[in-house]
Amino acid sequence: MIAVLEGKVSEKVGDTVVINCGGVGYGVLVPFEDFGALHSGQSAKLYIYESIRENAHDLFGFRGIEAKRLFEQLLSVKGIGPKMALAILSVASLSHVRQAIASGDIKFISQAKGVGKKAAERVVVDLKDKVGLAASEDATQFLTTTADPSDEALQGLVALGYSVADAAEALKKVDIKLPAAERIKQALKTV
Repeated sequence: MIAVLEGKVSEKVGDTVVINCGGVGYGVLVPFEDFGALHSGQSAKLYIYESIRENAHDLFGFRGIEAKRLFEQLLSVKGIGPKMALAILSVASLSHVRQAIASGDIKFISQAKGVGKKAAERVVVDLKDKVGLAASEDATQFLTTTADPSDEALQGLVALGYSVADAAEALKKVDIKLPAAERIKQALKTV
């Protein structure tokens, strides 16, 4: 197992940094922030996570051990693989990503390439208390809905293909005294 690579940055290709260690060049995938901080010809030390699969052997590198730990925490979330975890870490600085997870900022996390709303929600639910910051009380507010299941307008929006949470959110902005059909029309304008 490779734990650390220390050597000179020989080149940067795409999202990969090549670290030359004793005459061998290791291609290492790094977060965007680390990619910008590493320069050809300079010495570098990267903490490595190895991903070995049937058809690939990828190395993921991080300048700091804390970034590697958060990467490994992201991998513990169902449906998050190494490339998706790296994409999440590449959205912003490590502190911003941690803050987004702790505060339940689904929109921010889902900016990462290949990360949808559901995956971002799973990240928040699984990691909000584990990123080293105090979790916001409403970090997982998106899990609960105060929607009335007997609401005809809600039922109509769900029948049109909206999730209960999205339908409830759209109906929050509509006067509850209106007839169901009018409420649906108004909600569709806001969605």
